[in-house]
Amino acid sequence: MGFALQVYHAACNGELYSRPFIESFEETPMLVAVLTYMGYGILTIFGYLRDFMREWKIEKCHIAREREEQKDFVPLYQDFENFYTRNLYMRIRDSWNRPICSVPGATFDLVERSSNDYNWTFEYPGRVVKDVINLGSYNYLGFAENTGACATAAGEVTVKFGVGMASTRQEMGNLDRHEELEKLVASFLGVESAMAFGMGFATNSMNIPALAGKGCLILSDELNHASLVLGARLSGSTIRVFKHNNMQSLERLLRDAIVHGQPRTHRPWKKILILVEGIYSMEGSIIRLPEVIALKKKYKAYLYLDEAHSIGALGPYGRGVVEYFGLDSKDVDVMMGTFTKSFGAAGGYIAGRKDLIDYLLTHSHSAIYATSMPLPVVEQIITSMKCIMGKDGTTIGRSRIQRLAENTVYFRRRLREMGFIIYGNNDSPVVPMMLYMPAKIGAFGREMLKRNIGVVVVGFPATPIIESRARFCISAAHTKEMLDRHTGRQPPSPCLRKHCAL
Repeated sequence: MGFALQVYHAACNGELYSRPFIESFEETPMLVAVLTYMGYGILTIFGYLRDFMREWKIEKCHIAREREEQKDFVPLYQDFENFYTRNLYMRIRDSWNRPICSVPGATFDLVERSSNDYNWTFEYPGRVVKDVINLGSYNYLGFAENTGACATAAGEVTVKFGVGMASTRQEMGNLDRHEELEKLVASFLGVESAMAFGMGFATNSMNIPALAGKGCLILSDELNHASLVLGARLSGSTIRVFKHNNMQSLERLLRDAIVHGQPRTHRPWKKILILVEGIYSMEGSIIRLPEVIALKKKYKAYLYLDEAHSIGALGPYGRGVVEYFGLDSKDVDVMMGTFTKSFGAAGGYIAGRKDLIDYLLTHSHSAIYATSMPLPVVEQIITSMKCIMGKDGTTIGRSRIQRLAENTVYFRRRLREMGFIIYGNNDSPVVPMMLYMPAKIGAFGREMLKRNIGVVVVGFPATPIIESRARFCISAAHTKEMLDRHTGRQPPSPCLRKHCAL
């Protein structure tokens, strides 16, 4: 049936860790890999056949084309680059972009839709699928809700201040609530200062170019988010990529950078910046932060930590991966995170030393040119963060953090008991479950929806071609009954693992 190797990644430098650090990744069984490649091969052959039929008007063509009067123009886009979209993605497009019509909390309501032309267009009969269990949103602490303290506070601010600011922070868009938010973020993280931005993606892509430039070296994890990759490219720095969470690979690049310096001139690099994430959203893995900090100190590099998925979701008080490992926040030069996940809002932040924030205030494109964060969003963040910190006078925030940790461990354990192959760290609320074959991507999403369970399915090119998966995001808002409904209560079948792989 093929050979599958269960790989457990334990901490190499145990003395740096105050708690067990174990992550599991199972290599794709050989037979499954061969059958997956065959599946993609068959899809590709049929794709070329259908393209041939479209070219000769045998099959109706739904794809966007250049107008006839523009046929002598240089093409606006390359038609071949859309081959995957036309012939593979379209077959399972109904698994994505499903419109919802309620709060994306523990459950949501889904607008029903159908297609009569193989997902090129959709029809909406007007029906709604009620109470679909939400296992796809990054609602880690359950603050994406339309009742409670956060919703009330955001509503009151909307009535008083309106929705939009219509200006940048440096002109007429700086309010006292913005400054209160930034002081609260700095206090929450245990750093000197912080600044907030209206968009999480731009927090990375527009601030990294302000921190590094020509003559600088950026060392980036191979699985870093697109916002980090874009920011690194826009900076004009030299970029080198190390293997995911592999400290030997990172140290090798650091050593070479120190020994050889810049290409051709061999002058020392002006700056070496390491880019990593707290939790990797496709793998469910947690960064080996103690080892990264040790290497950063050893080679006198700077560390940029993206805590988009880990802030609020890790650590006994929700302060992220730094607290999770019991480390000092001062050892991380640039702390970045987003408000879009654990806080149920929008935007992001950069935190660290005061001189860093003062520098970004005058050099960051996002700080200078972006419209100020809307006040209702600011209020949602302030209220939820105070709840997490216990400053609202309740233990609601602490109990949500504990419930998320319990739900995560429980859900991962149940999937393993059922025989499924899952990736990542036991404490990561992002739970990838391997599907492998392209035909299973759409089938799994559709079958889950039939059971009133909303999931995210992911395939190539977002993942390696033989590692298609379903990605579950666990929330404190989930009850044990909801999780049991997905994992089932029946004892696991001895054939279940074989069926999942094949």
